Amino acid sequence: MKGVLKGDKIIWVIIFILFIFSVLAVFSSTGSLAYMKEAQGNTSSYIIKHIIFLLVGIGIIFFVHRVPYIVFSKISQHLLYVSAALLIITLIFGVTLNSASRWLEVPGLGIQFQTSDLAKIALIMYIARLLSKNQENLQQRSDVFKPLIFAIGGICGLILPANFSTAALLFGTSLILMYIGRVNIQYLYRTVGILVGIVIILLLLGAVAPNIGRLSTWTNRVENFIKGEGGDNYQAEQSKIAIATGGFFGKGPGNSTQRNFLPHPYSDFIFAIIIEEYGAIGAIIVMALYMWLLYRSGVIVQKSTGTFAAFLAVGLTLLLVFQALINMMVAVNLIPVTGQTLPFLSMGGTSIMFSSLALGIILSVSANAQAEIKNNTANVTV
Repeated sequence: MKGVLKGDKIIWVIIFILFIFSVLAVFSSTGSLAYMKEAQGNTSSYIIKHIIFLLVGIGIIFFVHRVPYIVFSKISQHLLYVSAALLIITLIFGVTLNSASRWLEVPGLGIQFQTSDLAKIALIMYIARLLSKNQENLQQRSDVFKPLIFAIGGICGLILPANFSTAALLFGTSLILMYIGRVNIQYLYRTVGILVGIVIILLLLGAVAPNIGRLSTWTNRVENFIKGEGGDNYQAEQSKIAIATGGFFGKGPGNSTQRNFLPHPYSDFIFAIIIEEYGAIGAIIVMALYMWLLYRSGVIVQKSTGTFAAFLAVGLTLLLVFQALINMMVAVNLIPVTGQTLPFLSMGGTSIMFSSLALGIILSVSANAQAEIKNNTANVTV
């Protein structure tokens, strides 16, 4: 495969291991669902569809990783505007599920996708571009911080009404990326202070006026998590049973019992199914894969000669790793249920497609860094 798969080879290994884990876990966790919903109990229907999505995802990674990363800098601003427009359209005309409009249907094709997934990548691209273009005296320049926080606040604000956890994830990742990009720490402190105040106000409004949007949903989830009550607590309890019965070595592939009780064992709680079937060893392997991805991103940053490439790679990696950590924390009942999937592991077309896009961009940065090092070495030799 030398010369075909470019970029960091370790990241390619991580992708293929996640691919295998995903196929095994989704096949096991969708068995009961397929038996109930598909004609004649065809338990292979969902896994076939999932494998197709994974293969398409691999295709996206392969295509994108051969695109020079500088292209993403050139399209970042336009993609941000497109993402904002799509988020607005989704809020007004999107497919509503559980009182939230997160999905947009492509006319004539019957295909739905979650517009916030595109917006996350577009915003990280835009932040990386602005930071890289304004590295000189960045800490003293408020005129650079203003467009940054305006873009972050605008995109996160459009995501917030339908998906609090995604907005919080993206906002937190953006703040960390700005910190890495040497934005004045005082600006970031003020932003965090304002954010905390807004969250407190929203929670208070949810308690006083529960009929406003999804405020009641957010406050109820927090209250139920603290009290250990409600439907979310049922999911958490079933997840803990799966983890407890998995032990150290697990029950073995396909032997999960909690897949019959967990509402979303193939997406939100797939980590619990992995632990039940593969035990603590399986959990450690999955966590290590994401941590390994984060480490390899650091290696890519060290090799990168351009600041945009470095910010882009670390921003997208943080986005994927933080999302994975949130999913795992929900599964072990450390935080309230959020609905975040496990990147490239959970079942779901949109999640796989945009996780693949992010991984492809990271590999593109890596491939270009390797090519630049090779060219520089050749020039020195000559």
